[in-house]
Amino acid sequence: MIRFDNVSVTYGDAAAPAISGVDLTVPEGELVLLVGPSGVGKSTLLGAVSGLVPHFTGGTLRGRVTVGGRDTRTHKPRELADLVGTVGQDPLAHFVTDTVEDELAYGMESLGLAPEVMRRRVEDTLDLLGLAELRDRPIATLSGGQQQRVAIGSVLTPHPRVLVLDEPTSALDPAAAEEVLAVLQRLVHDLGTTVLMAEHRLERVVQYADQVVLLPGPGVAPVVGEPAEVMAASPVYPPVVGLGRLAGWDPLPLSVRDARRRAPGIRERLAGLSPTRTGPEEGDRGADRASVPDGSSGTDRSSATDRPSGRRTFMPLRGASGGRERGSAQAELPEHLAVTTRLGVRRGRAEALRGVGITVGAGETVALMGRNGAGKSTLLSAFVGMVEPASGSVLVGGLTPHRTSPRELVRQVGLVPQEPRDLLYADTVAAECAAADADAGAEPGSCRALVGELLPGVRDATHPRDLSEGQRLALALAVVLTGRPPLLLLDEPTRGLDYAAKARLVVVLQGLARKGHGIVLATHDVELAAELAHRVVILADGEIVADGPTADVVVSSPAFAPQVAKILAPQPWLTVSEVREALR
Repeated sequence: MIRFDNVSVTYGDAAAPAISGVDLTVPEGELVLLVGPSGVGKSTLLGAVSGLVPHFTGGTLRGRVTVGGRDTRTHKPRELADLVGTVGQDPLAHFVTDTVEDELAYGMESLGLAPEVMRRRVEDTLDLLGLAELRDRPIATLSGGQQQRVAIGSVLTPHPRVLVLDEPTSALDPAAAEEVLAVLQRLVHDLGTTVLMAEHRLERVVQYADQVVLLPGPGVAPVVGEPAEVMAASPVYPPVVGLGRLAGWDPLPLSVRDARRRAPGIRERLAGLSPTRTGPEEGDRGADRASVPDGSSGTDRSSATDRPSGRRTFMPLRGASGGRERGSAQAELPEHLAVTTRLGVRRGRAEALRGVGITVGAGETVALMGRNGAGKSTLLSAFVGMVEPASGSVLVGGLTPHRTSPRELVRQVGLVPQEPRDLLYADTVAAECAAADADAGAEPGSCRALVGELLPGVRDATHPRDLSEGQRLALALAVVLTGRPPLLLLDEPTRGLDYAAKARLVVVLQGLARKGHGIVLATHDVELAAELAHRVVILADGEIVADGPTADVVVSSPAFAPQVAKILAPQPWLTVSEVREALR
């Protein structure tokens, strides 16, 4: 169905091709998973299938890509629309209408399908993806995960023979991700649809793949094979594979069920042992294993505003000198960095939060979890004054956020939103870093050092728009981390990050927590929560339904338990690193 013959793609005057020497065949009716570290060309390879590369992105494509016998060099994306459905990493860039139902119908209207056919397919897709209650909602009012499901639904309704998906579950909660993957399985098995998918959260998808294509690095030919064979040598792999490697299992398990069948031996070795977990009140906050730059506790990147489109963004402020004396941040950190009391927030007629009471202490890392639309991003917005409480109160560093000027508030709190482009507006990585240093009052090179940790190998002259979604996120994280705000808020911070980049982020955030900074993560990444969070707070329909130590909360919730916890239950292990440390 899809064939690559010695394909290379080079953008502009880049020193090296984004992908090189790709020979690949994807048979009809298979689900093929594309894996590899961030920035190795996965999105480029997917774009070559849909014709977006090179017709939309520019650059030079050498070799030949055919889909259903059509050459993508001679067929533009609109000439492939009846054959190929594509969902990119950014669903907002995909939408062309205002409401959910209109968006689901748009692709079929473009193909001239009969109204009765369109109506039936829209209803089927609403049911398949759990969108029926959202059919009349404006897309701008949906959460990131809900928008992701609408984007997937809009390419399903025309019934394409090929689906190209770039990080399709990255913004979805675990239950919604399972629903989407179940739909894809049904399309592959029952209708013979061909699915080519890139995904970093391999713990969700690798067990469903018929083949895995590994892109080891830029310019390196892909490795194609059975999932277990490729995972045995892959530099990126899910926790279930990491545990299998540690235990010496052969063949490697790909699912929790397979691993549990193999686990009695490792459970016996772990019997009587307990994981070592350091809480926020323990450990040495003066330790600085992460190279986080010293400097101001404020960053002038992020005053809150609303654009006319209704999207919640953080607009940068340049030149506001809000820094404190170097080295004084720890002494000034209060015990409680943020407190909400019976907080209620309304968005139009909807009650987004109600009765929320939460505290974030110095040195504490809190993971906000819950299904899409539960109120996680709204709570972060309340902490930075982007929404005004309808009832109750919010205090951050003793200030009321929505009544505090942005220049004063950014000394206390920094937010990395779901859309990293909202924080990036310079022409190069070097210019972004220089501006971040100046805004934060940090030493020149501080931000660039962080970028080097989170994003090794990125050149100073690279334009942020030429970075992958995960690379842009890492750059935005470095920009905000340069200011070292006492309270750091991150909305889906691992979206688009591979496992190595996620591990580097964890080291940096752990270093900040040891220094007394509070961190709040709104995330669907259960593995990140298990690795990093001291506490987990689960929201449902705007209310807190669980708040406690990570191990207690996630293990008792099948939806939010990490893979290792499921495999080794009832023993209290959460991560491969805990198991490795115990077995030494």
